[in-house]
Amino acid sequence: MAYTFTIGSIRCHILSDGKTLSDGGGFFGLIPRAMWQEVIQPDAQNLIPWESRALLIESDAGLILVDTGNGDKLTPKVRQRMGLDARNLRLVGDLARAGYQPEDVDIVLFTHFHGDHIGGGTRWASADGQPGPVVPTFPRARYLGQRIELADAMFPNERTAATYVADNFKPLLDNGQLTITDGPQRLARGVRTDIAPGHTAYIQTVWVEDGGESLLFLTDAASWAVHLERLAWVPSYDVFPMTSIETKRRLRQEAHARDALLVFQHDAQVVAGRLVPGQRGLVVQPTIVEDAHFDATRDEVRE
Repeated sequence: MAYTFTIGSIRCHILSDGKTLSDGGGFFGLIPRAMWQEVIQPDAQNLIPWESRALLIESDAGLILVDTGNGDKLTPKVRQRMGLDARNLRLVGDLARAGYQPEDVDIVLFTHFHGDHIGGGTRWASADGQPGPVVPTFPRARYLGQRIELADAMFPNERTAATYVADNFKPLLDNGQLTITDGPQRLARGVRTDIAPGHTAYIQTVWVEDGGESLLFLTDAASWAVHLERLAWVPSYDVFPMTSIETKRRLRQEAHARDALLVFQHDAQVVAGRLVPGQRGLVVQPTIVEDAHFDATRDEVRE
């Protein structure tokens, strides 16, 4: 489902590319299962559900889409491993529930180049969804990505090769649709990016600020609410774990000072929330929650 709300006068939508499954150790790193299973209960294979959310912003620069999910360029074997069924157009379906079509999107921002964040930016051109030529999912859009993130994607190492898929970004480079940026960007009035290293070297978060209200799309700087509450809880996926801790410390202070609405990209249960004082420091008070095993792409728009 698409969750719709306003930040000041700026209308925003939280979209979903659907829930998938992965080993719980990926999101919780060195934290023992005995601790993290109090947050999310794994199955017998230690798998947990996780979301793939995107943010759609109605701005004075046009319609801005932040990240595009896993997309549909997935083989049956990969879908089975991820616990993802045969449905295609999951994010595009949620976009339609918010009242828009792919042709309406003006800007697509890649927070970083991992496959679960940019895979939906391109698609196979075949009418039946079978492998074929790769084309942009959002034909009119200007795609934006950070220079250092692109360099890491183009020259991966043994650890990162599986998440950097050339078909997710190279066709956009080849046709001139992908613009490479360097550092924080102001995308529109009240919409800006911030570099938040840790998960990757140059991952960018997104702030929406208007009329004294703020939203922070945290992407993988803190993809679950508990990551922001407990700074030492760092995912195994983070390339620079000690930097992640300091980045989260800064983001937590900034978000609390602004009473920002926080959007968590992968949390299976907490879609959004705000930081409030707790017994042992700041905690996330959820404002939008879902059942961990409910796939939001199957439901309707919520206002």
